[in-house]
Amino acid sequence: MCHGGPVPTAVSLPEDWPAHPDRSLSLNRMGSFDWDLVTGLMHMDSAALEVFDTTDEEYDGRPESLSPRVPPAEGARLDALVSSALKSGVDSYGAYFRIRCHDGTLRWTHTQGRVMRGPDGRPYRIIGIVRDATEELSHSAERLGLDEERRRQTSVVESTTAALAHARTVQDVIDALGDAHGLERLGSMGMVMGLVEAGRIHLVAEGPAGSFVPGTRYTRIDEQYPMSEVVRSLQPRFLDSAAEFAAGYPGLWAKISSMHISAAAYLPLIAQARPIGAIGLLYRDKDGFTQEERNLLVALGSSIAQSLQRAMLLEQEHDLAEGLQQAMLPRRIPSVPGAEIAVRYRSAKMGQDIGGDWYDVIPLPGGRVGAVIGDVQGHDTHAAAVMGQLRIVLRAYAAEGHSPATVMARASVFLHELDTDRFATCTYAEVDLSTGVLQLVRAGHIDPLLRTRDGGCERLALEGGMPLGLSAEFGLLEYPVTTVELGPGETLLLCTDGLVEQPGADLDDGVRLLASLVRTGPADLALLADRLCEVVDDRGGDDDMALLLLRREAEEVQQAGGRLQQHVAPGDPEALVSARHMIGAAVRTWGARERADEIELVADELIVNALMHTDGPAIVTLRVLTGPERRLRVEVEDRSSALPRRREAGDSGVSGRGLMLVDRLADVWGVESRGSGKCVWCEFTMP
Repeated sequence: MCHGGPVPTAVSLPEDWPAHPDRSLSLNRMGSFDWDLVTGLMHMDSAALEVFDTTDEEYDGRPESLSPRVPPAEGARLDALVSSALKSGVDSYGAYFRIRCHDGTLRWTHTQGRVMRGPDGRPYRIIGIVRDATEELSHSAERLGLDEERRRQTSVVESTTAALAHARTVQDVIDALGDAHGLERLGSMGMVMGLVEAGRIHLVAEGPAGSFVPGTRYTRIDEQYPMSEVVRSLQPRFLDSAAEFAAGYPGLWAKISSMHISAAAYLPLIAQARPIGAIGLLYRDKDGFTQEERNLLVALGSSIAQSLQRAMLLEQEHDLAEGLQQAMLPRRIPSVPGAEIAVRYRSAKMGQDIGGDWYDVIPLPGGRVGAVIGDVQGHDTHAAAVMGQLRIVLRAYAAEGHSPATVMARASVFLHELDTDRFATCTYAEVDLSTGVLQLVRAGHIDPLLRTRDGGCERLALEGGMPLGLSAEFGLLEYPVTTVELGPGETLLLCTDGLVEQPGADLDDGVRLLASLVRTGPADLALLADRLCEVVDDRGGDDDMALLLLRREAEEVQQAGGRLQQHVAPGDPEALVSARHMIGAAVRTWGARERADEIELVADELIVNALMHTDGPAIVTLRVLTGPERRLRVEVEDRSSALPRRREAGDSGVSGRGLMLVDRLADVWGVESRGSGKCVWCEFTMP
């Protein structure tokens, strides 16, 4: 008969159930059990129930009713052991486990069971014993506990030190110690930390939420606070009880007594023999500190101090490098009529990982503007210094009126002759805001993007040349110019690779992702720039980043017209193509679309004629003349003083028709002598 209740009669139990244990078992503080696996009932004799600190009334014959006595972890381990024995085919098993008594204490218990199987090998019954093993394991448990405590302490030191190894800012140190895992490792319910600043202690970590004491954000080192005391004495302060805390610091205790702190440890943070701060660990339900715990906390205090000092030095270095970088960048972006411009710069996150990224906007004569983006090799203050010099000379060359290709070539020579081993990538864009003609030169830099008026975004594939400095070193100073049209309301995006690079990802993938972000980004230029920077911040970029957005204002803002000029070098097909593109864009923008074919044909004829019959470049200039009627004037200058003459072409001749073409298509044309050559001009009446 099972203790605790009647056995159901609807199930079949073995005839010899329950087994009768040997009387000697009870004499040795052992109890027996008989577990019928078919019905699930388990008989336990009085001695067995006594081992489990369970009465007959509490036990109903089923193993589940013993669960209050067995801690969940122990129960799971015991269940797994029995299950393994049943499945593996063994005939017996044994295990030590703990049970929780009514008074909350834990008692070591040992069980052994014999598995009985039928002819088919299936288990149907377990007969076994349980006994109190507390005395047997007391000495072993004590040794086990000491070893376990030593292992725990070693683990705490190692895990905390590992977490601090990645800290690069003071906030990183605070986060590593103050998060749930950090506090769990330390066994603390809260942490406070202060840094020594100009003879005061600045509280940088406040402890548990709602625990901040007003007036303690900044405290003097000579005040009666535990952190002040450990900074003054350079000795730790262990408060083993609430009474000791209240007696030592009554003013502070009166304000934090509601937190039910039972113990606290305050440690000085000492680096290079001087205090840099203090940390306090607050405990609840703790009764004092053992000597091992004190040693552990002192060791941790030393590790924390070293990490904190390293983080503070990194922050100082970063601030210094960032200040230098910011000083090298333009203080303000000039207002450019006909354009909306937004620029952004983001430094690398930490240390001296800051360098030569820059942007610049250069107002130019004739309604033009230059836009520059660049990146000097390296991430240090030297890269920032080189960047500052390169930015200045590139601005000077552009302001002198040189063509974009010449600006880039001269900047490369300057960098090569500078006393540095650094090179730089760069993109220079020059846009005529009245016509929308956009000329781009790329020196080893990533391609720009163009956002259309309807929100689309495409990559401008530029042929490009070598990075600045390297092109001069290898004598490859020819930079091809790409000419496109920047339509009204369209936006040019220039950036450095910090905006598109991602760890483990291809650069092209980064550019495609950037284009996607631009397509879906806000129409407002400043908001779009901020949004792109947020993506970099969220990614936690390890590189600095510069960004320049230039939008040509809507067509209705572009009035009457302006002036456009370009050099066309002999033997340079790209320059000729660029000039043709520029002329077409200007004609359409200035309202002469109906005569565009005539004007482009005449201008092309004059340019080709100048290149064929002189040994120098041709300079083509387009401008709108105002008066009783608007006229578009095309001028082509060359170095030859010989005046062109009109002649008839032969029946099979392909030359001799140029001036006849000009005469028939232009409303008026002529030739002017210049000091170093001549200028052939023609004018077209505009609708």
